[in-house]
Formats: sequence, structure tokens, C-alpha cells
Amino acid sequence: MAPAPLGAPDLSAATAFVWHTGPDRLTPVAEVSRVDIDLLIGVDRARDTLLANTRQFAAGLPANNALLWGARGMGKSSLVKAVHATVQVDYPELCMVELQREDLPSVGRLLNHLRGVPQRFILFCDDLSFGHDDAHYKSLKAVLDGGIEGRPDNVVLYATSNRRHLMPRDMIENERGSAINPAEAVEEKVSLSDRFGLWLGFHACDQAQYLDMIAGYCAAYGVRVDAATLRAEAIEWQATRGSRSGRVAWQFFVDLAGRKGVALT
Repeated sequence: MAPAPLGAPDLSAATAFVWHTGPDRLTPVAEVSRVDIDLLIGVDRARDTLLANTRQFAAGLPANNALLWGARGMGKSSLVKAVHATVQVDYPELCMVELQREDLPSVGRLLNHLRGVPQRFILFCDDLSFGHDDAHYKSLKAVLDGGIEGRPDNVVLYATSNRRHLMPRDMIENERGSAINPAEAVEEKVSLSDRFGLWLGFHACDQAQYLDMIAGYCAAYGVRVDAATLRAEAIEWQATRGSRSGRVAWQFFVDLAGRKGVALT
């Protein structure tokens, strides 16, 4: 009853793809939704580390899988997409494939498509986390460890998550309380994040960084507004949202640009 598998994908059709199942296929993305890397404020260390790792990988040198974890809305996924765009200028064969968490069981079939081709691939899994009775994390180990075949040399995994260990704390505590050997049960789940060679932490921004983000957007898109007015409106916006992050800064800027009649294209 399952649809017949499609033929080999045309990997020269684009530099970014989305992996779909039912049937398995790589859908080209003509234009990736992303911001310029220079507009990402407050993530300098993570930016420099991920850029260096990606350049090594694109050049055919050893590189690590990377887990970008931490505060929501602070540019984890934006950084991955921006780094790909930056490095791809010098290395046109560098591609990105987005893999949804629910499609992790099919990752072996995806790797078979990517193995042995001339392009190099960043396998991107956004907002990765696992809940109770979720065995998808075992499929992820195939990407990180590769089994007896090994992970293809032309594939590296970049994942983002709000959780450092990819699983909620109460899930780990539950293992300690219910397993026959609590230490082994916890170790199996926590060790998943240990398989990433790079851990890049993202933390909530302060008010100065928040205002710098907005000022950067205004300069990049040509939105002119009095500095005092911009500061007052930006602070009021984040107060009504009850949080301060890169995402909140962008949402304020979108509202501001709309009021000023500036198109963000």
C-alpha cells in the first residue's frame, strides 16, 4: 500500500533541500528564509566556532557534529542557516538538508542518497527534543555514530534544542526511579548529547544587546527613526511580551518597518 520510492534525487537542483517521506524525496528550496550573519548579535563565540567547523567540513577536513542549545529565540536556527550561506560562497558544493524530528526513523535512507556524491551536506534538525516513550533518539544515533557503515564523510549534523541533553529533566529523573539499573537507564539517554562534538550554548540577551539587534535591523533595511523614540518603543514592546530575545527584537522591528512603510525584501 505504500507509494513506490522515487528515483535518485537531483542534488544539483539547489543548495538547500527538505527531506520528506511517503514517498522519500528531497525537495529543493529555491530561497532559504534566513538573515545575514552580521545581524546576529550576542552570539559571537558560537558564530566563530560554528563558522570554523563548517569551513573545515566544506574543505574536506575533519569536522564535528554540533548541538546548538539554550534560550529560545536567540538565533540558534538562524545561525545555522546564516553560516551555511556564508561558507557556501567559497564552497559552492556545500548543501543543507533539513530533517524533521518525526522523520528521524528514515534517516538511514536519507544517508544512502547522500553517500558518495560530490556535494557535502549539513544535515539540519531544528528544535530537537524527545519526550516520554519516544524512541526516535535511537535513530539519531545512526547519524552521530553511523553504525558499521559509519556516517558518510560528506555529511555533518547540526541540531538545535532548548534542552542541553535533548530530554526533559523529569524524564531523566523518572528513569532513575523506575529502571532496574537507574544509572544505566539515565546514561543511555543523556549520552545522546555527548555524541555531538560541539556544544554551543545560547543565553538570554541583556537590554543593551536587545537594542543593538534592533538598531542593526534598522540600519540594514534603511528604517529611519529617532533614537530616543526607538529605545522607548523597543523597551515597551519587550515589556508587553514579558521576555527579551532576538526573536522579540525581530518581531518589534517587523512591526516598526510596517508602520514606517518599509518592505523587508
